[in-house]
Amino acid sequence: MANSKRRLPAAPSRSPRPAAAGAPRRHPVDSPAPESSAAGEGGRRRVPPRPTVEPSKRGRHQEIPSKPERLQKALAQSGVGSRREMEALIAAGRINVNGQLAHIGQTVSPGDRVKVNGKLVNLRFSNRLPRVILYHKPEGEIVSRNDPNRRPTVFTSMPRLSAGRWVAVGRLDFNTSGLLLLTTSGELANRLMHPRYRLVREYAVRILGEVSDEARSRLLEGVELDDGPAQFASFQEAGGEGANRWFRVSLFEGRNREVRRMFEAVGLVVSRLMRVRYGPLALPPNLKRGQVLELAEDEVKRLLAGFDMENPEADRPPRRGREP
Repeated sequence: MANSKRRLPAAPSRSPRPAAAGAPRRHPVDSPAPESSAAGEGGRRRVPPRPTVEPSKRGRHQEIPSKPERLQKALAQSGVGSRREMEALIAAGRINVNGQLAHIGQTVSPGDRVKVNGKLVNLRFSNRLPRVILYHKPEGEIVSRNDPNRRPTVFTSMPRLSAGRWVAVGRLDFNTSGLLLLTTSGELANRLMHPRYRLVREYAVRILGEVSDEARSRLLEGVELDDGPAQFASFQEAGGEGANRWFRVSLFEGRNREVRRMFEAVGLVVSRLMRVRYGPLALPPNLKRGQVLELAEDEVKRLLAGFDMENPEADRPPRRGREP
């Protein structure tokens, strides 16, 4: 239909926190492109999804001598899971170090052989900054490595890693597009998703039909869903003509299909949904669908500082009372 081809309203004028003076600018990378990286303005390089240079050989990922770290911290930094999840696996006897069952509070060093569920893990110690990717997820991809239906997955578009793995910060539905964050640090991903930080998620939503004042008020005041109440923090019109209307909505959590279910609760149908912001990071307007964009070193450091992770060499104990 003609209405389905209308262009998405322009992204909000807000943008991520600007880089420090002299910091290199970010450049998008078309994930299907196989060509090698090239130097950009300020020394910033394009990062193809299948780099020909090992990530560990990049200047900003050079290592300094590592000191022993807690096992659960090293595993979280390696993208295996959160610290709480690693502690549960240790307690269940599913992790061993150098052929021996691991125990809570154990430390590991470079050269130790760590296996999780019998699989050897390449540990990533805190003397290296994590990598953070902004991905413009298209519709028709899942945010999972295992799918019985063998649908396309976002992880096939990510740059190759010599150690560790990419951890997705939350999920986007199969039919939802927009900003998806991925990082090599399970600890950073866990903090980005933790409810106590109340990071805003902003979406562009196309609705089929008229949105009444009553429906808008209910969505802002809160509607009851199967898994509890939910409400938008903001609700703004964003244009559109005819049967399809665009809106900008935001909320401080990310439950499964939450935005779609909220509109369904007031009798409205979402015909298109796109995430345009996650916390301090917005979807760059020049980042096309299927492209990835890696944050520069200074941007990663500022992101870590916002979550009390500003010193990569620090060996802080895990906070208590954290949720997985």
